[in-house]
Amino acid sequence: MAGISIGSLLIILAIVLLLFGTKKLRNLGGDLGGAIKSFKKSVADDDKSKTKK
Repeated sequence: MAGISIGSLLIILAIVLLLFGTKKLRNLGGDLGGAIKSFKKSVADDDKSKTKK
């Protein structure tokens, strides 16, 4: 009762796949990965500029 079981997660995943399809989920994953990569790069650049000052 404290968490979500693996069976529940698999059912949710199957429903999401049926609703959105694999192509749309692949695009969404790529966009999310790009956003995270850009965020990490900007944080690293910000840290470098602070150490130079």
